[in-house]
Amino acid sequence: MTEILYYPDNEYLKEFDATVEKVDEEDGYLVLDRTLFYKQGGGQPADHGTITWSDGETEVEDVQKEHGEIRHYVDGDLPEKGDEVHGRIDWDRRYRHMKMHTAQHIVSKVVLDIYGASTAGNQVHADRSRIDFEPANFDEQDLKKIQEEANRVIEEDIELSKSEVPREDLEEETEDGRTNLDLIPDHIDPLRAVEIGDIDICPCGGTHVDSTGELGQLEIVERRSKGADVERVEFVLQN
Repeated sequence: MTEILYYPDNEYLKEFDATVEKVDEEDGYLVLDRTLFYKQGGGQPADHGTITWSDGETEVEDVQKEHGEIRHYVDGDLPEKGDEVHGRIDWDRRYRHMKMHTAQHIVSKVVLDIYGASTAGNQVHADRSRIDFEPANFDEQDLKKIQEEANRVIEEDIELSKSEVPREDLEEETEDGRTNLDLIPDHIDPLRAVEIGDIDICPCGGTHVDSTGELGQLEIVERRSKGADVERVEFVLQN
């Protein structure tokens, strides 16, 4: 099983060394004994970057967990099983996703606190992200209030902590409606918890910044109805 090097709180690492455990030439992927590359999941895209070895280099274009393996899909040559490799993630892409994912947590908690609406889905991108809320029916004043409160949290420069917590304890600490713990398989224990000071705590496997002050200014740029009582809010971060 691949060791995930950014867990639970090493998201700022940019490079790593590893050994190739498997190479699939037909599908163009390799499996490593350890990795810093984030696999797609939780509404966050996979990391990109490069993998180099003694006589070659290849670009990592996607990372997926499939059949229990973390597969690094590449565009280029493949090393051989047993090769020692050096990985380097696309840090600009990773850091933008870190900031966006933390911003998503803030907005989700603000909306839950003020309007009692849960996050029904979300998608993080480097330049623009979205959250679906249910039940919700926001007007322009609501959006202004959400934006102002989210920016207040950001400006307070609140420290985040990321740690592994026994599942039972995290279930007790997570506010009703904050996340759907039932979607996380029962055998996953402990769970990785992401805390924003004493404001928010929830299970999350994504990458996050260390402090809300890193995010810059949040701006809500669009609202759309996605069906009965479901509202999609899109936002950007201005640095």
